[in-house]
Amino acid sequence: MIVRTPEELEGLRRVGALVAETTRRMREAVAPGVSTAELDLIAARTFHEYGALSGPMETYAFPGSTCISVNEEVVHGIPGGRKLREGDLVTLDVTPELDGWLADAAVTVPVGEVSDEARRLLDAADACLAAALGVARAGMPLREIGRTVQETAAALGASPFEELCGHGIGRELHEDPTVPNVDVPTLRTPLEEGLVIAVEPMLTLGDPRLVERGDGWTIATADGALSVHVEHTIVVQDGAPIVLTA
Repeated sequence: MIVRTPEELEGLRRVGALVAETTRRMREAVAPGVSTAELDLIAARTFHEYGALSGPMETYAFPGSTCISVNEEVVHGIPGGRKLREGDLVTLDVTPELDGWLADAAVTVPVGEVSDEARRLLDAADACLAAALGVARAGMPLREIGRTVQETAAALGASPFEELCGHGIGRELHEDPTVPNVDVPTLRTPLEEGLVIAVEPMLTLGDPRLVERGDGWTIATADGALSVHVEHTIVVQDGAPIVLTA
């Protein structure tokens, strides 16, 4: 969607603030021995407190209030009985719907002390997201986001997943445009002021091929390598974007 009125922006800011608050509460509870279902329950209770619904649950009948993915699981992990262990990486992907507005963010959180490899991957993801937001300006070609993620990742020894992309968001969970994490030279369309998009680098230090688990939802690295996923919903401007979910 394109933000055209102050009222639209205010609605997006409210749901973005809820994303940030929910993510904060969940990440504070991350610890060895905590199950992914327990983390998801924190999100469900927070959504209820604010009068919000789960975007994935409402849109796709996803079996959880949030997507929670661990280690080699890249996206769409189903919350359940899996207990976190020291050294794990857990991704919290939070997308509520509040008063008809949606925003989306993800963060990968280390569980206790993690390996040097895991730390390097976390740092690479943060660098990719920061670099991508730096080029997400009105008038820039859409391809610049993916090119920047890909080049930043490569410089740090990581690889993005070509099949997994960001997206437009606002009134629906997934809207146009698709926002790749690799360079797509044909995406010359300029970013428009007011465009609302979710920018979400997803990286691995291993082989960027993917597999879908038998549950029909979880997407994981084919080689079992660690993965990370970071994301913010932004409003494109002439200058730096408005980050709704920070």
